[in-house]
Amino acid sequence: MSESLFEQIGGEAAVDAAVDIFYRKVLSDHTINRFFDNVNMETQAAKQKAFLTMAFGGPNNYTGTDMRQAHAKFVKMGLDDNHFDAVAGHLVSTLQELKVQQDLIDQVGVIAESTRNDILGR
Repeated sequence: MSESLFEQIGGEAAVDAAVDIFYRKVLSDHTINRFFDNVNMETQAAKQKAFLTMAFGGPNNYTGTDMRQAHAKFVKMGLDDNHFDAVAGHLVSTLQELKVQQDLIDQVGVIAESTRNDILGR
């Protein structure tokens, strides 16, 4: 059996590092950081780590709400494709910074793109 994407990118330690760097980038981006104004970032990071672990084929410990429901309030605040693209770009640049192989980054990009319509409430 081949290794999951989760294992290939480095497992829990890699996801933990990526989420920490990713949120530093997101919170520094004035085009999207307003969506996190009233968010407990420690809780958010834990949810994101659990979600990405599951999405990348690792252990499924994700207990958060579905993507459409979780982002509905942000759609009402104006969340759109430009914001999604900015967040996805920060994810890619984070993985590049961590020296993840491009073919694995491409797989992550496909997974991220598969959430676009739910996140944007379409």
